[in-house]
Amino acid sequence: MSIFFRVLGFVLRTSSRCLLAIIRLIALFSRKTPRLSPPRDPLLLIPATALAEKIRQGEVKSSVVVQAYISRIREVNPTINALVYDRFDEALREAKAVDDLVASGTQDEATLKENYPLLGVPLTVKEAFALQGMPQSSGLISRRSLRSEYDAAVVSRLKRAGAIPLGVTNCSELCMWYESSNNVYGQSRNPYDPQHIVGGSSGGEGCIIAAGGSVIGVGSDIGGSIRMPAYFNGIYGHKPTSGIVPNQGQFPDAHGCRTELLCTGPMCRYAVDLPLVLKVMAGKNVEKLFLDKEVSLRNLKFFSMENDGGCLFVSPMDKELVEAQRKVVKHLEAELGVSIQPINIYNLRYSFQIWSASMSSDGNKGESFTDLMADGGSMWPSLELLKWMFGLSKHTLPAIGLALTEKFANLNPEGNAKMIQKAKNLKDEINSLLGDDGILLYPSHPKIAPKHNEPLAMPFNFSYCGIFNVLGLPVTQCPLGLSEAGLPLGIQIIASQHNDHLTLALAQHLEKSLVGWTPPGRV
Repeated sequence: MSIFFRVLGFVLRTSSRCLLAIIRLIALFSRKTPRLSPPRDPLLLIPATALAEKIRQGEVKSSVVVQAYISRIREVNPTINALVYDRFDEALREAKAVDDLVASGTQDEATLKENYPLLGVPLTVKEAFALQGMPQSSGLISRRSLRSEYDAAVVSRLKRAGAIPLGVTNCSELCMWYESSNNVYGQSRNPYDPQHIVGGSSGGEGCIIAAGGSVIGVGSDIGGSIRMPAYFNGIYGHKPTSGIVPNQGQFPDAHGCRTELLCTGPMCRYAVDLPLVLKVMAGKNVEKLFLDKEVSLRNLKFFSMENDGGCLFVSPMDKELVEAQRKVVKHLEAELGVSIQPINIYNLRYSFQIWSASMSSDGNKGESFTDLMADGGSMWPSLELLKWMFGLSKHTLPAIGLALTEKFANLNPEGNAKMIQKAKNLKDEINSLLGDDGILLYPSHPKIAPKHNEPLAMPFNFSYCGIFNVLGLPVTQCPLGLSEAGLPLGIQIIASQHNDHLTLALAQHLEKSLVGWTPPGRV
């Protein structure tokens, strides 16, 4: 079996290199898009928590803040195609209502803070989530005329907390690919270089936040769909401990074994906003976490792993990413006086195989991916691939590819069972290693943001994120500045279950002491 996987890995790597060469050759002749300029309005550079405070105190009007964000979206969206449907008129009316509430004096500042912790703050939402009056196609052409009649659970909670949605953002078709492109809205483009991807599936969300068109947002993550876009766009994204934040109201929702992998969480430009947005999203479940507990970083155990140990199906690490992680290690050791232990967790090299087996561990009960693509009709993936070759398919190539491969997921039940056991062993090992006072530093992805379509040649690289969906652990993706080419660098911070407060505390420390979000267009 080992020889089989080695041969398979060699074939995949060889074919991927050939495909990558073809994609890059085509890209040489593609139209170049100019890069964005940094946000100029000072209101766009204030964290959500501080904005809400200023609005409650009457220092700034919500209507002025919302208008500043609308203007920024109109400036950048023609280049990046991140926000796919807006509700600007409704947002301005809601902002005016906030201003009237503050001016009325019927509630003092403390009461406003308790009732509306995000009062008047602009918000964007991944299009896969229901937002009343907005489309919820998830990139599926057959759903493009659908309009939501209600709000998803987390959207409702954020609105009740005073946040004002500006619109919905792009994602990959049915949220199962790490480039946000579909046949309903087209392709989203990286705000640091439009020739590069924004990640997926919450790619439009990460993109508009990074571009200064939003300050907080809603994302979902079944295999890295919050963390990869946060990484590729140079912002913060948090995958909470599994089961803390409700997933209801998104399409597609998870069924069977996949409910344990799917997580909804916050995407923010500033680390300081993550705890508050997570509290609002979690509702009563926040009691299962320790978000108000003071964290002494100096007293924590730290571990660092620079790659997955050598998976046959995944790209080697970019040197700049390794150097960025080592810079974090040196910084923390000098800043906190801690010793960070290099570690090699052997079973992480099976991350892709473990994730794949876990996604079908109950035999794909419920709707299959092919069923979702058919949307109540019928679809034959092989025929759809043929139609795609002639430009006649309504679906994207990654979606067709997944539909073709999902039926092979259970052809090796013995091998899948071994991977499920490895997942259990890995979960026990990492929880035991970290305990309630440990943090693991781990790469977000092996490559700096690829150019458009290049993920087709490196489809399994998401497993650096996906493995932690299987393990149910809390993970915060943190930006680490920009590469020599001006593209974001990043790292994942992992803790044991229900210790989200540790990863969030370290993210805030790195933001203050090392680097946080870097505006696009700024060197």
